[in-house]
Amino acid sequence: MLDPRIQNWIWSAGWTELRDAQDRAIRAILHGSGDLIIAASTAAGKTEAAFLPILTRLGESDNNSLVLYVSPLKALINDQWRRLDDLTEQLGIPVTPWHGDISQSRKSRFLKKPFGCLLITPESLEAFVMRNGHGLAALLAKLEFIVVDEIHAFIGTERGKQLQSLMHRIETAVGHTVRRIGLSATLGDMRGAAEFFRPGHGPEVFVIESKAAHQELKVLVKGLVEVPQLETSPEIDCGIQVAKVVIARHMFETLRGTSNLVFPNSRGSVEFYADFLRQMSEERGCPNEFWLHHGNLSKEIREETEAALKQTELPATAICTSTLELGIDIGPVKSVVQIGPPPSVASLRQRLGRSGRRKGEAMVLCAYCVEDELSDPAGPSELLREGLICTTAMIRLLAGGWYEPVHANQIHGSTLVQQLLSTLSQYGAARVQALWDILCGRGAFGGLTKEQYLSLLRTLGQKEIIFQDPTGLLLLAPKGEQITAHYSFYAAFSTDEEYRIVTGSHSLGSMPITRPLTTGSFIIFAGRRWEVVEFSQQEKFVDVRPSKGGSVPKFDGGMGFGIHDRVRKEMREILRSSEPVPFLDAGGQRLLQEARKNYARMGLDSTWLLNMGNDVHLMLWCGDKVADTLVLALQARGVFGGNEGLSIHLRNSSEDSVKRALSEIASDADLTAKQLASAVQNKVREKWDELLPADLLDASYASACLDVAGMQQMLKETVCK
Repeated sequence: MLDPRIQNWIWSAGWTELRDAQDRAIRAILHGSGDLIIAASTAAGKTEAAFLPILTRLGESDNNSLVLYVSPLKALINDQWRRLDDLTEQLGIPVTPWHGDISQSRKSRFLKKPFGCLLITPESLEAFVMRNGHGLAALLAKLEFIVVDEIHAFIGTERGKQLQSLMHRIETAVGHTVRRIGLSATLGDMRGAAEFFRPGHGPEVFVIESKAAHQELKVLVKGLVEVPQLETSPEIDCGIQVAKVVIARHMFETLRGTSNLVFPNSRGSVEFYADFLRQMSEERGCPNEFWLHHGNLSKEIREETEAALKQTELPATAICTSTLELGIDIGPVKSVVQIGPPPSVASLRQRLGRSGRRKGEAMVLCAYCVEDELSDPAGPSELLREGLICTTAMIRLLAGGWYEPVHANQIHGSTLVQQLLSTLSQYGAARVQALWDILCGRGAFGGLTKEQYLSLLRTLGQKEIIFQDPTGLLLLAPKGEQITAHYSFYAAFSTDEEYRIVTGSHSLGSMPITRPLTTGSFIIFAGRRWEVVEFSQQEKFVDVRPSKGGSVPKFDGGMGFGIHDRVRKEMREILRSSEPVPFLDAGGQRLLQEARKNYARMGLDSTWLLNMGNDVHLMLWCGDKVADTLVLALQARGVFGGNEGLSIHLRNSSEDSVKRALSEIASDADLTAKQLASAVQNKVREKWDELLPADLLDASYASACLDVAGMQQMLKETVCK
């Protein structure tokens, strides 16, 4: 079925067979006409599965057809196409990468003759669409395919909503439906991914899930207890946790001589481990095998690490953030190391896909879990060893083939602002109804009401971002033109902003805050609990005062990631069971047994409420979204506390008052997520949230962060049964 030149390329490359996904995708793309998602693990040949048949179509075409390839990373664009350079050259099909590192002369050649393969990120695509205005239709008239790589990285994010909108705007401009091909890791809910990929037509998207043979998984989880700093060593200063040094030394001894990926849970930890391991190499006279990789590093440093991993002559281990979680080709690694609980089961699976890529090799995971020594008093999180149990639960769910389902129904009001201004910049002006049709009526923001849309237009007018001329046309005001002219406009997202934490006139430091805050709620910072006295979204500060409440949990819910209900339920199954967990080391086994004894001692198999002094802990085994919603609902009834992961900690509360409040919440048919969101003081999370009217900001926040229906269902099943 493939072009003979492609067949020859495959033979020259020494392939002996096609992968399962490739075999099925070639048939579907060449013989089908609809949208398609190809889902397979890392290194399963998804890029070739899509492009061998697409290049066959382009090679046969005499009408200068075009394919648009959208990637979440510039590095992925550069990397993916090195493998196909020879092939596209043989076929006479030009390939044009399009991002900030590409010369203007190369871009100009494409604009003069727009055919072949255009490789681009969502941000560069935004700029491309805006700058070509009414000429976009002519430039993309021959567009046959839009290929989106790593679509799982887009779902539920601002960039994902931006991409949905851009694909629809392109189809609107060219006047016809463009076939979409998605490349994805295998997700727990591929139908949800299909609905994200073609909103409103998910059932029509054909999904190919790779049926590759089951791969062996080897796991070791090491449990450690953080102890007071009794050891003195030149390697240890007074500000470093002893457990981090123990982990670093163990990695030095076990990883040297092989290639690996190490995922701590913060950039600061990436820097610490990379520096410590480099110093150990120097002190022992060994060549350094440890490299670092995160988004704040320069392109040159990141590429140096990627090159070290790709070459196979010398061993190399990268200490990295999720920047190496996506599909950049870094060659095979022996093992993946996770320090602390992973962000999600899906993320852990993506990371693990980096190991065991050679035929017959197993995937290898080594995880380190650090727990504090128990203090008196200790809270449920410490007593139940939450970090270790969460990691264990995620590994068991992964082994069973479960991943978090897709949630792609957020409003993303911030991204709507960006797309509205972008569309006005693209066309110069637009009528109210036409703009509604492009963005909301048939576009990516179909969850909006007409009233919310008109309220947004009025607010942007009041803020002098847009204006309406006497004929009814909407145009960018000077302030709007200034916003859209800046290069930073093209990105739909911004990094989490840090808030200054102060108590009176004394500064405690700063940190990003992802949990919903209201006056009277509390945060955990610098090893203490603090009650929120005052909050300023505009000035980014939180005024706090010391709060009582026992020990501070080391493991904060989902480390800002948001743990799913299914993970918490699996954690409970582990705690209530007496079955061994074979992949825990001796330290992990001791912590597990300790946690199980505490679970039994507290009677958590038969109770969901714990009295601890003047405080109450709710043990409802729900995910963070439901727990955060319940905290807000309780605060609305005068019961204050916070989500601490395994427990909801309510201060100065009685059992009777809590039960009464929960019963009222469970049966309140008028309760809405938007109503609860109105009390949250840190709703400005996304880039353009500050430009939203209050009503739309509440709705946007509620759609992303709260789940009233899930909360009430959980209460009826747990509390009110």
